[in-house]
Amino acid sequence: MSVVDALQVVLADEHAAVYTYGVLGARTSQAATPALLDALTTAHRRHRSRRDQLRTMVVEAGGEPVAAAAAYELDGAALRPAQVEAAARDLEGGSVEALLALVARSTGTVRGWALTEATWSATWQVGLGATPATWPGAPELG
Repeated sequence: MSVVDALQVVLADEHAAVYTYGVLGARTSQAATPALLDALTTAHRRHRSRRDQLRTMVVEAGGEPVAAAAAYELDGAALRPAQVEAAARDLEGGSVEALLALVARSTGTVRGWALTEATWSATWQVGLGATPATWPGAPELG
């Protein structure tokens, strides 16, 4: 897999993350769970920024950025705050895996950027209640 292909995989993952965080935010109440809504809003902004950066990186690497899907399949049962938080944890776990795959296939600034973003997602996942892992995104190493 080329660097452009790896960037495209992460970009596709970020399209889904932006969509998913939008839906999860809509399922959250500012009045009932303001801290959860703030966390989802922060994550949505980070993933949107990441998506935009990835589009630029794909173009700079000579590719045509993959487009977002019209919609993404989500767990319709994630309606309660604990379920929304669990869905966000799972989303971050997937992001860590995709970003670490990019780390493995890149060098220089792309690799540094991907590692920084993977670290953010792993840390954010713990902040959402996940148990810290020795090798986030690579359980087979643990």
